[in-house]
Amino acid sequence: MMNFGIKYLDINGMNNQLNGMILKAIGGLYYVESPEGIFECKARGIFRKQNISPCAGDKVLLSDILDNTAIVDKILPRQNSLIRPPLANLDYIVFVTSTCEPAPNLTLLDKFLAIAEFKGIKSVIAVTKLDLQKNAELADIYKNSGAEFLEIDYDYPASYIKLYDMLAGKVAAFTGNTGVGKSTLLNHIDQKLELKTGEISKKLGRGRHTTRNVELYKLDNGGYIADTPGFSSLEAQKYDIITKDKLSYCFPEFSDYEGKCRFPDCAHIKEKGCAVLEAVEQGVIPKSRHNSYMDMYEEAKNIKEWEIKDKR
Repeated sequence: MMNFGIKYLDINGMNNQLNGMILKAIGGLYYVESPEGIFECKARGIFRKQNISPCAGDKVLLSDILDNTAIVDKILPRQNSLIRPPLANLDYIVFVTSTCEPAPNLTLLDKFLAIAEFKGIKSVIAVTKLDLQKNAELADIYKNSGAEFLEIDYDYPASYIKLYDMLAGKVAAFTGNTGVGKSTLLNHIDQKLELKTGEISKKLGRGRHTTRNVELYKLDNGGYIADTPGFSSLEAQKYDIITKDKLSYCFPEFSDYEGKCRFPDCAHIKEKGCAVLEAVEQGVIPKSRHNSYMDMYEEAKNIKEWEIKDKR
């Protein structure tokens, strides 16, 4: 696990400034990695007035540097950000799903893939527990989803080494439903992490989640990874809100059919002459993906304007 031991630096003066990245935020303190080491920081009060919360992944400017402490003076423009868990400037989201125990929740997976597409974050689907059950159908469902699809078999290190190589120099979040083996996968990617793992509770059908705080861990290849709290279907909307007019663009399988429907404002739900629905009927677009789209569209129809403003 990353060592947040603080380095004491001989930096003269109070007006020095450094660029850095927040690795961890906890209890009003921010641990920022910079070229000069890791600093324990507090943030300017102006952020609270501006309703801005610094978070892991934020690239920041430090000032008032003294020994092992500093002040987060400025948050540099974000490439992207997630609301829950609070993370910024992600290159990848790795969605870990298992073939069984628990069974894959495709609706929930599709919701998060849509969020990643909406945010402009690359997606990876990492399928685990192949030793317990094979699931070739998953690869077929997601072959045109825009996500990189990886089958993780710990008997074949190349399967997870490929993921490790993809993350070189990148910032990635690992997430997935509780019990799918996120921590196990992370420990295989980098044994130094030594993340806790929990057995699945068969009675509850889910794992006893052991991840407590969002924290970026540095890999030997220069990448950073975050093991994020497990999610449930009730938490999906807390990531972000996609309005119904933008939802279809978050399903890459639909892109070939945009503009080919009979009606220019086609919602791809039940309209006559809908090119997307025809593709679903022909099996070109997986039915499960379209079902997830319809569920999300129904939710988007009920979104109030104040909810959208509250997420901004």
